[in-house]
Amino acid sequence: MTALVVIAKECLPGRVKTRLHPALSFEQAAELAAASLDDTLTAALALPASRRILAFDGVTPPRLAAEFEILPQVGGGLDERLAAIFDGLDEPTVLIGMDTPQVTPELLAPVFTDWSDDTDAWLGLADDGGFWALALAAPRESVRLDQSGRGQSRRGDLIRGVPMSMDDTGARQLDRLHEAGLRVRHLPVLTDVDTIADAHSVAATVPDGRFARTLAAMAPAAGVAMHAAGSRVRS
Repeated sequence: MTALVVIAKECLPGRVKTRLHPALSFEQAAELAAASLDDTLTAALALPASRRILAFDGVTPPRLAAEFEILPQVGGGLDERLAAIFDGLDEPTVLIGMDTPQVTPELLAPVFTDWSDDTDAWLGLADDGGFWALALAAPRESVRLDQSGRGQSRRGDLIRGVPMSMDDTGARQLDRLHEAGLRVRHLPVLTDVDTIADAHSVAATVPDGRFARTLAAMAPAAGVAMHAAGSRVRS
């Protein structure tokens, strides 16, 4: 059986999706982030996971997380936080973020039905150069997890030290998996919601989701803010 982990921050103004400002206010950006997280959790609830875990950075989890185990994130950079999640679990595990509200159970279904003998990992790349999903099989001692060549059982060492939030993060993570001898299969490439253009593009692909409805309700204000920002650039 496969565990599913969603990693997320509490959706507070000024703390999440700050790159959506000034097209959106910080309050609107936080509201849209909450909608993105809710759509992600809804998809997670429809998957046949043996465990559902919310790796959470915050105080008050969202209402839809009631059926999830809440795992506080450790300190450190994103690579350390992701690594700690995989270190703490023994079963096959898939980890996804909160920035791809277009994710569906169908997109992730192969991770729950097709851990074949020639598959050690699944990677879902993002079109900004990062990755939106990473799944690792149960640890096996024959995998070389670090550059020294020592066999280790800590899967987190497959992630620890990979530079995050770069335009080549996904490629570097894939290289790390291959260097360790893992056989990697790929999930579809998705768009992470980082900018207002990303938000509109993603909303168009899932118009019935909470994310799209929330953004649509903000559209007039977002349009005014985008026009004003463009005017300042041209002046």
